[in-house]
Amino acid sequence: MTQEGATSPVGGGRQGGADRLHRVAGFMAKHQIEGLPRNFELIHEALYGRNPPLARELAALGNTITQTALDQIGLKHHVLGHCGLAEKKLHSQAIATLRRIEEKISLGIMQKMAYARGLETIQHSVREDSARSVSELIEELEFLEVATRDLLSAETEIEQVLRGGIEELNTNNRTVEAARSLTTRDRLTGLPNRLSLVNRLEALFETGVAGVSTALILVDINDFRQINQQYGEEAGNRILKRLASIFRKTIKKHDFVARSGGDEFAFLFSDVTSKDAYAIAERLHAAVEDNLVFAAEHKGGQTSLELSIGFAMSDDADYAMQMIACAEAALAVAHGNTRQPIAGYKGEKNSQAARPAA
Repeated sequence: MTQEGATSPVGGGRQGGADRLHRVAGFMAKHQIEGLPRNFELIHEALYGRNPPLARELAALGNTITQTALDQIGLKHHVLGHCGLAEKKLHSQAIATLRRIEEKISLGIMQKMAYARGLETIQHSVREDSARSVSELIEELEFLEVATRDLLSAETEIEQVLRGGIEELNTNNRTVEAARSLTTRDRLTGLPNRLSLVNRLEALFETGVAGVSTALILVDINDFRQINQQYGEEAGNRILKRLASIFRKTIKKHDFVARSGGDEFAFLFSDVTSKDAYAIAERLHAAVEDNLVFAAEHKGGQTSLELSIGFAMSDDADYAMQMIACAEAALAVAHGNTRQPIAGYKGEKNSQAARPAA
């Protein structure tokens, strides 16, 4: 499943995944593309990511594909690996800016020290030689006037460099924050993505907040691939966007929702019991049934989406990925029982398997 659009119809399961890997690797070998993770991600996005503009730009490169061209395309289309590359580049630029400022300040300090030495020399000369002529004194004052102007000019230049450097650093910081946001946000729905979900869960377990009975609920659309194939990718994407909107309105502000897969959404609810989590899952299921319908040509009317929902509690796991695995196991149980579309995970204290929630 892709994160950017409707689920790709190519292949399925492990075999489909292996076929994709072989095709991506074959493309990279044919065009002598270096086996960098960001390159693999970009080629996979072009072939399977439902991003036609990216695919067209890659095809336009022809048989000779340079790393620079790939990086430019990746940055333009906000491919995750290239967003990280942009952050590294901006970090290097920030360091160069700071060094430029440091050099300018150092030069200014040297000019001030030279000016101070010149002033001391003139003062000493005046004190030691009281018979100096007025013309000699005027010459020395003129020298001080010129030196003062030069010093003021240098100070003004330093101020300009400092202001420009600060503005550049602030711009870089905003760009870095935007790049980081792109790596943790789904482009299609605007929701946080799976990486953001994992980060949130890891933070919960690290801080011990997960121990305050947190529920992870996974919601998956049944047969979404068939829907996508029958009605088209654009219709499938509209369904996903509509789902995201419904879920945002259904949960409270402090709750968390993410698009964790092609047709899968994930929720985090803190300070709830297993019974509460089941009730929340029912509410999510009802919200979709009541608010999202679409044309069903084969049924001669309209129909609502069929969902499967699985959930796990933080008590079921010791770390983030284990909790996700527990919720996915419960989701698999829900998929296997259309009459019971909501299933909770039974912790290891009682069983190794998932079970429908009571």
